Amino acid sequence: MKINWKIRLQSKVFVISLLGLFFLLAQQVLAVFGINWDYTVINDQLTQVINTVFLILALVGVVKDPTTEGISDSENAMEYKALRKDDK
Repeated sequence: MKINWKIRLQSKVFVISLLGLFFLLAQQVLAVFGINWDYTVINDQLTQVINTVFLILALVGVVKDPTTEGISDSENAMEYKALRKDDK
């Protein structure tokens, strides 16, 4: 799997999605060790909504480049040194 991580990390959407993914991962790992968040401040429904939003952000193309087949970046994308700016 070839992915140009330097370019991906320059994308705000990618970074926000990654932050949500790491938040969920940290919550799951802490739960394994018996450390649970104190839900007295935030009720369960609000927490579920927040988790769902983060999960959706994580699923929306964190790694997948929708312009190529499969999960690898195209040969052109591997050569990029900066994010491409679309002309408007």
